[in-house]
Amino acid sequence: MTEVQFHVNVHDSVHYACRLLRKAMRQGARLAVTGPAAILAELDRALWVFEADEFLPHVQIHDDQPTAAQARAPVWLVEDARHGTAMPVLVNIGAPLTVAFEAYTRIIEVVSNDAEDRSAGRQRWRDYLARGCAPVMHEVAA
Repeated sequence: MTEVQFHVNVHDSVHYACRLLRKAMRQGARLAVTGPAAILAELDRALWVFEADEFLPHVQIHDDQPTAAQARAPVWLVEDARHGTAMPVLVNIGAPLTVAFEAYTRIIEVVSNDAEDRSAGRQRWRDYLARGCAPVMHEVAA
């Protein structure tokens, strides 16, 4: 069964995702990140400059057959979560629930304090419940 966590009340989803990815990578995790194209583009830029003395290695994957070089990257940015299922963990920063979510061991839903994003996050929570998952909520401190 896929473990689902919701990180809610996030002030800046992209900055939060950078911190989350940095922590996960330091622990040796491999992750896919999904979300709308504009947010992934912003995240791509942020991962290059997030830390002045540290690069967070990542690639953009546009289909389900990454090259050998792409496959070695610890973070994949994917618009379609089905293209990241080779990774054990999915971080979602705003995409609708994917039909392929069961392929992941763990999913982390990042939900900002924006009213529209919170509403979409609530819908994803209900969708997970309807599919037999028991999501866990983590309230992010301000």
